[in-house]
Amino acid sequence: MTKPSFPRATLGVVAAIAFIGGLVLAAGFNLTPFGYAAQQKADPTKMLATPALPGVSVAETGNAFVTIAEKETPAVVSIVTERNAPKASNRSRQNVPPGFDEFFRQFDQRPQPEEGSGSGFIVSSDGYILTNNHVVADADKVTVTLLDKRVFKAKVVGRDPSTDVAVIKIDGSDLPTLPMGDDSKEKVGEWVLAIGNPLGLDFTVTAGIISAKGRSRELQGLMRSQYAILDYIQTDAAINPGNSGGPLVNIRGEVIGINSAIASQTGFYSGYGFAIPITLAKTVMSDIIQYGHVRRAILGVSIQDLRPEDAQAAGLKEIRGALVGGASPGQDSPAARAGIEAGDVIVAIDGQPVDRVAQLQRLIRSHKPGDVVTVDVMRFGTKRSYKVKLIEAPTDEQLASGQGRGEDDDADKPASYDKLGISVAPISDELASRAEIPDTERGLAVVDVDATGPAFRQLQPQRDVIVKVLRPESDTKLTVNGLNNALGKVRDGDIVSLLVYDTQAKATRVVNLRVGG
Repeated sequence: MTKPSFPRATLGVVAAIAFIGGLVLAAGFNLTPFGYAAQQKADPTKMLATPALPGVSVAETGNAFVTIAEKETPAVVSIVTERNAPKASNRSRQNVPPGFDEFFRQFDQRPQPEEGSGSGFIVSSDGYILTNNHVVADADKVTVTLLDKRVFKAKVVGRDPSTDVAVIKIDGSDLPTLPMGDDSKEKVGEWVLAIGNPLGLDFTVTAGIISAKGRSRELQGLMRSQYAILDYIQTDAAINPGNSGGPLVNIRGEVIGINSAIASQTGFYSGYGFAIPITLAKTVMSDIIQYGHVRRAILGVSIQDLRPEDAQAAGLKEIRGALVGGASPGQDSPAARAGIEAGDVIVAIDGQPVDRVAQLQRLIRSHKPGDVVTVDVMRFGTKRSYKVKLIEAPTDEQLASGQGRGEDDDADKPASYDKLGISVAPISDELASRAEIPDTERGLAVVDVDATGPAFRQLQPQRDVIVKVLRPESDTKLTVNGLNNALGKVRDGDIVSLLVYDTQAKATRVVNLRVGG
């Protein structure tokens, strides 16, 4: 039994920095992603035809768990993956000096393949299986074992790193399947069961409740894709390494999520698990089977959840919506072309309210590339509406890059701003080139943040670049002197809105800071 790891990591538990000490992908191990496999023809609608178990009352919960375990477990599979280790070169031991024969023999030994494990579940009687991308990524061999001990060689049909969903296929007929439900109808507090193969304990069933829905901001360290969709179901059903890819099932025996990650300081269950909503997974699966890749519609902007300062800057009475951080770097942005700007807060899509980022992503992913949506935004106290024609997200993340060019900043020197609690400095051509800062994102580097100032935990020193002052509105060139002039217009208690470029994430975001507080 091997331990889980992140992409491009060696074997062993590797936790992404997160809200309680770490987020760990709950699979046996995680390999580097590879391209999509050949497309398989199938009718995804037929995969949804399996009838669900009848509803049960709370008093019958115990018997319901027994019924679910008996009916659902046969359709859950154990997945074992292998990645071939590079072959050692054969060395000729002719003319080897005496005593060196044993020394060279170690290089002739064949390295053993690296193994990993995870879970999945069958969604069609002819062998389509849903699992996690990180379970099968970069695997050279995938083997599937059923509860009845039948073993199949599986083919990876396609993977989507931005949602951590993958589809694999085994050759079979009349296979047991799981019915898929609608996670949007589930409520916090409802019973759920997790079924999978944790820690080598195959076909284990654990029970818990839905602890929360729409987890996004708290799991941002889990995936690095620019187009990652984070909209997780949180559960306290025990999930451990090896559970990844297994189903999260409601009390009616319907799959409502794919178990994917745990929040833990140790890499093992600490009470918090996360599952990918099945409505998202079904969309990904249908695209993979029909098109060979995921056709995801996007607005073309970076977004983040609101803080109280963001809501105040936008003129909102409630802290709800999604803050626009700017156009997606290096990509066409239909939202920007339509008129949406950094600092805007998206409050509705086609009249449907947007409370947070996860909800906005859910609304947008219900559309296809080419659809036109009405986007309502609040811009510093003014409500505006825009028609945006959605485009398809690129299959490969394209990072913005550029060479720095000389700026006439000779008069500028590093400076501190007590109102915000920051120190900034002009960006040299050498730094711009080394950090791959695009010309459009040249500004002032944040070199220090005062732990007692308003920018603490909002701006990151040695990483963030202030690109523009959005509020108070200023057309002044963003130099040290220009920032000083802009801040001279504000008083204690006012909100300053900054467009910030993250040199590590290669994306912009908006940071609203309350001056003097």
